Amino acid sequence: MTADEELDATGLLCPLPVLKARKRLQSMASGQVLALLATDPAAVVDVPHFCTEAGHELVAQTDSAAGQRYFIRKG
Repeated sequence: MTADEELDATGLLCPLPVLKARKRLQSMASGQVLALLATDPAAVVDVPHFCTEAGHELVAQTDSAAGQRYFIRKG
């Protein structure tokens, strides 16, 4: 999957990955996709919840050695 912008939130703990994603999404156009890379174990719960509450779509979620990658389409 391709993204319009990427955000590296590795090493950051809750709630910083979601707060940084929210800030980045504010500057993006509706329909654009943000790729968020996070290592925080709580992000597995926090990111989907944030998307639901904020009206964004969690398009995909993958795991890798570097952490979890979330693809968020701005609502």
